Amino acid sequence: MDSETLLARITDYASRPDPYPLYAELRATGPVVRQADDSYLIGTYHEIAALLHDPRMSADPRTRGDVDHKPPFLRLDDPEHDRLRTLAMRPFGPPHTPGRVDAMRGEIEQIIKELLASFEAGRQIDIVDDFAYPLPVTVICRLLGVPREDEPLFAAWSDALVIAADVRPGQDTTDADKAGDQARIEMGGYLVKLAEQRRGHPTDDMLSAFVNEPDPALRLTQEELAVTAVLLFIAGHETTVNLITNGVLTLLRQPEHLDHLRIDPNLLPRAVEELLRYEPPLQMRERIPNADIDVAGITIPEGASVVLALASGNRDPMRFHEPDRFDPTRPDNQHLGFGSGIHLCYGGPLARREAQAALGALIPHLGTARLVQDPPPYRQSAMLRGPRHLPVQL
Repeated sequence: MDSETLLARITDYASRPDPYPLYAELRATGPVVRQADDSYLIGTYHEIAALLHDPRMSADPRTRGDVDHKPPFLRLDDPEHDRLRTLAMRPFGPPHTPGRVDAMRGEIEQIIKELLASFEAGRQIDIVDDFAYPLPVTVICRLLGVPREDEPLFAAWSDALVIAADVRPGQDTTDADKAGDQARIEMGGYLVKLAEQRRGHPTDDMLSAFVNEPDPALRLTQEELAVTAVLLFIAGHETTVNLITNGVLTLLRQPEHLDHLRIDPNLLPRAVEELLRYEPPLQMRERIPNADIDVAGITIPEGASVVLALASGNRDPMRFHEPDRFDPTRPDNQHLGFGSGIHLCYGGPLARREAQAALGALIPHLGTARLVQDPPPYRQSAMLRGPRHLPVQL
């Protein structure tokens, strides 16, 4: 088939259960493949890694005039990105709050215990709705300081924002963009209002820390607080839901590894890293060159859309031995599951902690479990790829 349709075929919903043959076609054709819409698709590990570290590659959609509002720091370039990311990190991790993630260990284990209480032999469950979604959503709500009774408000907002952020070549995105903008405004307004209630009355959560920062030079503006809080909520659970669900699906498809991890749970950290390589929740990222740039002898013009297929890079045989084999003991696993460069996911340590605890607790329940539907129904997003439901008979 025509290589100029690769991105359209990869993002087609029909490819969602298994996009990896298309990624192999991309690598065989590439490393740089121009698409029918004049975007450029890149699927080889070393080229992707180099571009993620290249300051000429912009993450800011305003470079092309695609948005008229200030994006979150994930979609900004330095120095603006560095300033906002640093301020967002202060109440979350080192060096200013080094114990935040470690302090969540007991709470994560308690949430998991509550979720598993109804997992009885003979029962059919949905790994997504009954476990993989409520765990990280509850965790990020508690970190931000969102009341538990308000958690259901965020599902529709999150879905709209994820759809709006997806890579959708050749599609009319007007309605999705409008719904995403509305969700961003409503969700941001809610989170700012919640934060303002804590101004002068600090509690032990991140929204409170943002509005009660004593140093004026380190405070977020109201607009920055809104976009940062929305980003933290979305990024704080969307990838983790897919990581856990993809992990369960992979292990049920390959029960020999399930048995191995049951016998030796010390392998779980390496197994999670392998899942981030083998079935990454984040499949691709878009960048925009702010100058003409040469990649493998091909000139990509300034302002073009460049789609970096991270999931393809994770299966590149030029970087990984037997890349299509799931190997929870794999050494030298420097995957692209959380990106790389200045935009490396800063919530990675929390996602790893949640996934390790979740899979470690689930594995004893999966010994005789079977998939009710394979492949399961997938979510619409090609960028944040994972099952929408994963029915399992215990």
